[in-house]
Amino acid sequence: MQIKSRFFVYCLATALVFTFVEVAQAELRVDIRRGYVEPLPVAVTEFSGITSPKAQMGRDMSGVIAANLERSGLFKPLDPRAFIQNASSLRVRPRFSDWRVINAQALVQGNIKVQPDGRMRVEFRLWDVFAEAQMTGLAYFTEPQNWRRVAHIISDAIYKRITGEDGYFDTRIVFVAESGPRDRRIKRLAIMDQDGANFRFLTDGSALVLTPRFSPTTQEITYLSFYNNVPRVYLFDIETGRQEVLGNFKGMTFAPRFSTDGQSVLMSFALNGNSEIWRMDLNTRKETRLTNNPAIDTSPSPSPDGKYITFNSDRGGSPQLYVMDWNGKNVRRISFSRGRYATPVWSPRGDLIAFTKQVGGKFHIGVMRPDGSGERLLSESFLDESPTWAPNGRILMFFRETPSDSMGRGGSAKLYSIDLTGYNLREVVTAGDASDPAWSPLNP
Repeated sequence: MQIKSRFFVYCLATALVFTFVEVAQAELRVDIRRGYVEPLPVAVTEFSGITSPKAQMGRDMSGVIAANLERSGLFKPLDPRAFIQNASSLRVRPRFSDWRVINAQALVQGNIKVQPDGRMRVEFRLWDVFAEAQMTGLAYFTEPQNWRRVAHIISDAIYKRITGEDGYFDTRIVFVAESGPRDRRIKRLAIMDQDGANFRFLTDGSALVLTPRFSPTTQEITYLSFYNNVPRVYLFDIETGRQEVLGNFKGMTFAPRFSTDGQSVLMSFALNGNSEIWRMDLNTRKETRLTNNPAIDTSPSPSPDGKYITFNSDRGGSPQLYVMDWNGKNVRRISFSRGRYATPVWSPRGDLIAFTKQVGGKFHIGVMRPDGSGERLLSESFLDESPTWAPNGRILMFFRETPSDSMGRGGSAKLYSIDLTGYNLREVVTAGDASDPAWSPLNP
């Protein structure tokens, strides 16, 4: 399948600097390191300055920004019908008293202009309403068809300015789209923006696919596919649609994941009932065996500094989590609580490892520190599985299955997200059933 590039190139961001009267007041800030915080009331106004037939673009951009901020659980966008000051008069200066009266603490204002060469100049400003001060302002030049991505980038800028940490809105999700009856399930690779827009299939469903994972550049995906009923690890180039099998292993290969630098792929190789972890260099195609144990070793995930690998093994009698050095040395177990652990994945921040845990007839998504301390369970259901991190290490996505009846009817698989504190559980809406999500890094 040929996939055309979706990225814009003509993006320029510059600070918009203005002089205003300073007001002595604490800086507007949301502390996301705590547990639940009351969402910050924010007014996101319609981006003005563009006339028909493109006027809808300004409304759509503000709508995308408001939706992004609301889904984070940290912001409460106010109803535009309550706004007193209109968008056009905002271009001179906000009337802060009009925004305080509706309890807005932050104000987002934007403007769009079409340049002589057909490109758009999109600018926005973020205001602290009670301090009556501009917090940040940026301008972008891009092609009109890239308006949605500009909205995501602006959302990230707002998130970072108020929380102090990077956003995650300018990202994509690759996952397995599922359809058909349970005994004849069709599973296809699919990709979409983190908000569900720009959905498309990457494979045609002729072969079963599982466990897609992004490369650090977001250009490639590695995944498991069954060809002639034999599982193999593949590479898929998102831009060209080119696919290739990795290696000439005689047995099954599965559970692939890119190394931190994107130069190699970690995977499991099973032969004669024994599963070990291997690494393949993508430049030389040299294969290196990392584990050597009669138990099942699988689901490798590298640390963000590339020095360590966490994985799942039953070498202790039940599936548990382990960490080893990058070369396979110095293996140590990190999970010791009751239950069965699986699908570990290292946080992009390096401070936590997420996992799936089965205990007491329920499945959970949890996190622990790399030394095994501080274990916390964030979710619980009939089946929660396959966590993946947002690039800022603050949000997890996973898939949740509901049970079918005794005849195999009903049941579903859906994507969900939850924040690191265990709050803000939300369904990530997809057209049909979905599983095995993987969150991309921020788009380049």
